[in-house]
Amino acid sequence: MIRNAILFILLVVMSVGFWIQAKGIYGDKPDDFLDAQEELEELNEQLITAQILSKKLDRVYTLFERNLALSKRDSLAEDASLPFLNTLTQMLENLDIQLLSLEPKPRSEQGEYIEAPYQITIQCTFERFGKLVAELEKSPRLIDIEEFSLRNPVERIRRARTAEDLNTPTIEMQITTITLVKNAARRM
Repeated sequence: MIRNAILFILLVVMSVGFWIQAKGIYGDKPDDFLDAQEELEELNEQLITAQILSKKLDRVYTLFERNLALSKRDSLAEDASLPFLNTLTQMLENLDIQLLSLEPKPRSEQGEYIEAPYQITIQCTFERFGKLVAELEKSPRLIDIEEFSLRNPVERIRRARTAEDLNTPTIEMQITTITLVKNAARRM
């Protein structure tokens, strides 16, 4: 019985000693670690920005500049962004593509980014359509071509007098601009 009591007292003393040692060694270090980790993430963001600017990676900087909204109310995140529409119509004019309709759709918020869809109907040759897709890909705006469909109805084929008439179908496109939201990106 005395042996069990001594063993129990020894176990209690060792447990208390271990707890005091752990509290003394570790203390508030887990909280300090989490705070330091958040500070490190912020400093890493600043470092990446400084590296981009120092290496003069203009395209990457332009990509962030043209696609990063400061908030969900920023003009860049509007349903029908006027600068984007101007750029798109200028692109179509430069490629000599006939714009039949352009309809902005309501934007949708996807957490850390906003999607602004557009329904576009154009008429052009296949070669010019390929050039348009390449221009959209090179654009400083983040643009996703959701879908496209070619309409070349039978009546049009019957009325065609030359091969060029057959080579200019009506194309319907659904494209979406993607805008990153800075406030949402900070929460990650």
